[in-house]
Amino acid sequence: MLLMKVGELFKSLVEAVSTRPLSREKIEEVLEDYGLKLVLCDVALPLVDELKKTLGETLEGRRTPIFDRDAVKKLVEQELTLFLLKILGDSEIDLVEEARRSPKPFKLLFIGVNGVGKTTTIAKVAYMLKENGLSVLLACSDTFRAGAIEQLSHHAKALGLPMVFKEYGSDPASVGFEAVQQASKRGVDVVLIDTAGRMHTDVNLMDELKKIKRVVEPSYTILVVDALTGNDAWNQAADFGVHVGFDAVILAKLDADVKGGAALSVSFISKKPVIYVGTGQKYSDLKRFNPKEYVNSLMSLV
Repeated sequence: MLLMKVGELFKSLVEAVSTRPLSREKIEEVLEDYGLKLVLCDVALPLVDELKKTLGETLEGRRTPIFDRDAVKKLVEQELTLFLLKILGDSEIDLVEEARRSPKPFKLLFIGVNGVGKTTTIAKVAYMLKENGLSVLLACSDTFRAGAIEQLSHHAKALGLPMVFKEYGSDPASVGFEAVQQASKRGVDVVLIDTAGRMHTDVNLMDELKKIKRVVEPSYTILVVDALTGNDAWNQAADFGVHVGFDAVILAKLDADVKGGAALSVSFISKKPVIYVGTGQKYSDLKRFNPKEYVNSLMSLV
């Protein structure tokens, strides 16, 4: 018993001599550097502020080796990685599996601002579903933008898929409704509904989206975000979340994003998962989002 107490005393003495508790000042110094680098990687400032606060509280008082200059940095990196993974979560939304087990037709409504690659993303999702043995019907509820019908029609022909559309100026909600009706009659598994790209600050156009959503009653509403839009990505997520609501995010053009912060910012602001990412120009260039792989890539930048 006495030997055990002496051993414990010796161990605590060695630890006290060879380590030191981290001060809040030292932690904040390191976090300030990481925070700046994350902002430069297009991570939203509110998220950076949150991580600095949370990690400061988590790490204060932790003991690190006195003679290891990189000890604080390593500790911060470990906790930072865990923090980022917690924000991203682990999405269980697999559109193929969801479509297989859901009542028919499985309805996906795609929303997003102009130029994010929404229609191309829809074509990639259609290709993925078709390759997994599911029947797909495309619907062009974008009756506003010139060339929208032709663009989706091009993809429909290339993929060998049926498509529902009406003339420009028609009620977008009626297109979605008719597509769902046709899919029900034909026994089609999935309906993918394209909508007009709109600025997330345009309340009137947001109201039109809400009408489409109300009429169609989608299984999932998916926000498509361009990874290259930088900090505006989280503004889009915030505004679409308030005015329309969505269930998940697909991040387009991730392969061209050298900064990488968009997925993190969108997940933090919207509290919704990124489920797929666009990785190229081909129809097959769509893959499930892997949070661990993404965080490792982001950490290599900071």
